[in-house]
Amino acid sequence: MTTTPRIDPPFAADESTMLHSWLDYHRATLAVKCEGLTDDQLRARSVEPSTLSLLGLVRHMAEVERQWFQGILAGTDLGGSGLYWSEAEPDGDFDGVDTADVAADFAAWRAQVELARRAAAGLPLETVGKSLRRGEEVTLRWILVHMIEEYARHNGHADLIRERVDGATGE
Repeated sequence: MTTTPRIDPPFAADESTMLHSWLDYHRATLAVKCEGLTDDQLRARSVEPSTLSLLGLVRHMAEVERQWFQGILAGTDLGGSGLYWSEAEPDGDFDGVDTADVAADFAAWRAQVELARRAAAGLPLETVGKSLRRGEEVTLRWILVHMIEEYARHNGHADLIRERVDGATGE
């Protein structure tokens, strides 16, 4: 039984509502894929040589939320490193899970989701981010579509990892 509320996106809505609803659906899907597992199960790697784990995906998505909504959309200076990565450890979100504090990492992800929601709240989809991405302007619409794609891809990974960890399958 899942405890994370996952609300199906509406079949008919304006574009902004639709995009935000699909993003929230995919955020909730990642949480559902992680429910009911021990810390060690959340740290379990998919298959050698991959460093993918459910906890790594949560940490990665915290980084992605932070980068797109705080760094690009809001223009916040995020400094030279992320929540989990640094120049010395560019894949720290995935590689650093063995001794990670699972509860703290989930709290960080939830906090970044909430900050992202606040950063985008009420903005028109045509809003251009305050920072450039690879020298290009990026709109909120593009960020939302990209985030849906990012979660959908990683939720596919989460499906396979979860099945490997305890055999659970499902939506």
